[in-house]
Amino acid sequence: MANPTIVDIPHRLGRDVARQRLQAGVGDLGKHIPGGVADLQSSWPQPDRMIIDVVAMGQRLTATLDVEDQVVRVSFVLPGMLSFLAGTIEAAVRRKGDQLLLEKPPAG
Repeated sequence: MANPTIVDIPHRLGRDVARQRLQAGVGDLGKHIPGGVADLQSSWPQPDRMIIDVVAMGQRLTATLDVEDQVVRVSFVLPGMLSFLAGTIEAAVRRKGDQLLLEKPPAG
């Protein structure tokens, strides 16, 4: 089995606020996955651990997000067909994770 890719997304929100923002923002994640159509399911098997299952372009990826006081640690193993894009995917997770999941949600 391949080694997992681990991406730390630092934040200053505290654990509770980071968890709330992840819960609120995960529904929008699918539309930012290349290919335009993704099936995305999320669950919280533990209070500070979210599991995201994504199926897009015929590939399945499961990511684990561990919410800590100052960082969200994302870990995933890329399927063989995507492993050559590991660096690009890691950079996108870092950039989009901060932007989509941790930024303050719009008022309204």
